[in-house]
Amino acid sequence: MGKDFVKVRVRTDPRAPFLEAEIPKGATLAGLAALYQSASPYRFLAAKVGCRVRELGEAVDSPSEVTLLDMRDNAAWLIYQRSLSLLYLKAVEDVLGRREVTIGNSLSKGLFTVIKAPALTDGDVEAVEARMRELAAADVPIVKERVSRAEAYELLKADGHREKIRVLEAADRDLTEVAFYSMDGFRNYFYGQMAPSSGYLERFSLKRYRNGVLLLFPHPSDPNALPPFEDEKKRYEAFGEAAQWGKLTGVSTATDLNETIEGGRGLELIQLSEALHEKKIAYIADRISDERKRVILIAGPSSSGKTTFARRLCVQLRVNGLTPLYLGTDDYFLDRADCPLDDYGVPKFEDLAALDLDLFNRDMNALLKGDEVDLPRYDFLSGRKVFGERPSRCKAGQPIVIEGIHGLNGALTASIDDAGKFRIYVSPLTALNIDGQNRVPTTDIRLLRRLIRDSRTRGSGAKQTIAFWPKVREGEDRNIFPYNNAADVLFNSVHIYEIAVLKRHATPLLDGIGENEEEYAEARRLKRLLQFFKAMDDDAVANNSILREFIGGSVFV
Repeated sequence: MGKDFVKVRVRTDPRAPFLEAEIPKGATLAGLAALYQSASPYRFLAAKVGCRVRELGEAVDSPSEVTLLDMRDNAAWLIYQRSLSLLYLKAVEDVLGRREVTIGNSLSKGLFTVIKAPALTDGDVEAVEARMRELAAADVPIVKERVSRAEAYELLKADGHREKIRVLEAADRDLTEVAFYSMDGFRNYFYGQMAPSSGYLERFSLKRYRNGVLLLFPHPSDPNALPPFEDEKKRYEAFGEAAQWGKLTGVSTATDLNETIEGGRGLELIQLSEALHEKKIAYIADRISDERKRVILIAGPSSSGKTTFARRLCVQLRVNGLTPLYLGTDDYFLDRADCPLDDYGVPKFEDLAALDLDLFNRDMNALLKGDEVDLPRYDFLSGRKVFGERPSRCKAGQPIVIEGIHGLNGALTASIDDAGKFRIYVSPLTALNIDGQNRVPTTDIRLLRRLIRDSRTRGSGAKQTIAFWPKVREGEDRNIFPYNNAADVLFNSVHIYEIAVLKRHATPLLDGIGENEEEYAEARRLKRLLQFFKAMDDDAVANNSILREFIGGSVFV
């Protein structure tokens, strides 16, 4: 091998073996990806070099291990979203002129956006989409420009991005460089990585929805297709409610939150946020009481705060004169010997088939009739149900509060009369943005919650939690998210202040992941997100707060 070449080990999938290759020194990762693209059905969007995620525009100048990443990888999926957002903003300006555009929450497997324009029409949206397709077909380079923090202020001032200037002023001092991205002269600041050009953005569509526009793109479960549109009405309403809570608290962006903390108003913010939760839980309890529902089904993804919510709901039901019986579906797991296994021989506890559905339905119907039932307790050490510890009976009208990931799946309660059911979906749906175009993903809030809780209660380091997270997400996509539209009400378990508290607890855990560990790239991404927020003490967080389920000190968990 000559001095102008470098040896690399390449794989096209994290589970595939490495292949040896020789490439010209200084060749880009995009060029390397092109050599191996035919080996994968999915477009490569980034690469992991060692344990760091790199943009494809970067060069390879030393021996390396390179894993090419497509949209099935979370880092690559986020790169697609950011790059598509830049394309969208560029097309909006080309078609409608300079407009204020907010890129907000996830909805219908896309992003809900708002274009501030008088009388936005279907024709306007169609024209923007057509312009996006023109730019994608032209394969316009996405140019990265790294500048110092001081230079960034001047560029943001020149581009009229006042909100981004405020964000930069409040960011951690170790943010010494800022990356700007531009497409055909249109420049913006994003806190994450991008694709090399618009030609990588092969699949997308726009759809008018309510007072905004949905920016739709593929999901990691099927990178080569746009998912069908789902009218997630309750999710939309929950995000709308979160936006209203933001107005009430005066906090909608990272800058708002940072200024509230620095201004000494953190306690007031915590109290107001907790009061909003309590009011919503009381409202739900009133509905259950007024409608005389007997079977209360609570479901939601990992780290959504289901357990604390269920306990607080029980308190509110007692305020209404009811005496709810609380139980979790985990106690109805099949004995481990009978549990279905995945391809690696690990019990699939997250699947509905892992539950003893016949016993569960018999027990619930017996309770509803007033019969005494010997409720089981699942012993995870022995892998078997234990009986004889919880003989229970329900009085007439007494509700049963059932918490479990399958609560909204009709198959769980197939033998129970639907007329008596009340379904609740719990999830932390944050409407907090870093700024108008850089959002805080709800999934990141849940991951931060989980790694703090797992470290505290399960002895799992952040490394183990991050490594297991993709499997958690796969289970949610299969078992939870398809059923959230079945909910009678959606409870948003996020606190507008919580990312500042989570930062204090999560940062040392993330710092503990070394540069040579596989999970380093994700830890680094999360730390980049947290650098835009001031840390906040948790002394004032109430002991019945949903947040206490994760940071410790809960009276319920």
